Amino acid sequence: MDVMTGKEMRAIPPGNVELSDRRTQRSWPVELAPFQLAASPVTHASYTQITGRRPSATPGDRLPVQCVSWWDAVRFCNALSQRSGLTPANHFRAEAEDVEWDASADGYRLPTEAEWQHACRAATTGPRYGELDEIGWYRGDSHERIHEVSGKRPNSWGLHDMLGNAWDWCWDVYDADVYGTYRGLRGGGWFDEHWSCRASARRRSHPTFQVDHVGFRVARSGLR
Repeated sequence: MDVMTGKEMRAIPPGNVELSDRRTQRSWPVELAPFQLAASPVTHASYTQITGRRPSATPGDRLPVQCVSWWDAVRFCNALSQRSGLTPANHFRAEAEDVEWDASADGYRLPTEAEWQHACRAATTGPRYGELDEIGWYRGDSHERIHEVSGKRPNSWGLHDMLGNAWDWCWDVYDADVYGTYRGLRGGGWFDEHWSCRASARRRSHPTFQVDHVGFRVARSGLR
């Protein structure tokens, strides 16, 4: 992704998504406005270019950035917005480690879980947008390592690595009643079995969590 111009952002049409929670056995519909989503995860090179930091020692500029927390991801979104002359979408509260999303801002942000799922499916209805060996790096074909972005077939909306390679941080709090501030992760990773690499599969982690199979991709509101 060219982080300076955002030219690798894909326009995602509006739609409707049904999310579900296994613990509560609850399902709920979400109506989505059009938005933009990065064609591939943020890479080590892009992250270093914007932040001056390289959080993982794994060599390879085109690998998905690894070992980044949810907090790292939202701070990157703000830094990228400022570098691009856009209004940051994440507002940090000075008195606490908390952040609010300004839905009117045109800057970069993390996708919601509903946006992520809608973009991943790309108007398909099954668990995946293609045969997993053709679209994603997972335990069955990754040789137990992460791979460069965009090495497998994208979905019909031009999005690579939506399943496998690295999990994507999402904006949402996962289940505040049980997990507090834990945030949602989507997509599965290079070490996961096939059942974790599905459009509807959900995972959660503490927003300070950093590990070598979790990264993120950026979104923007609207289609501008």
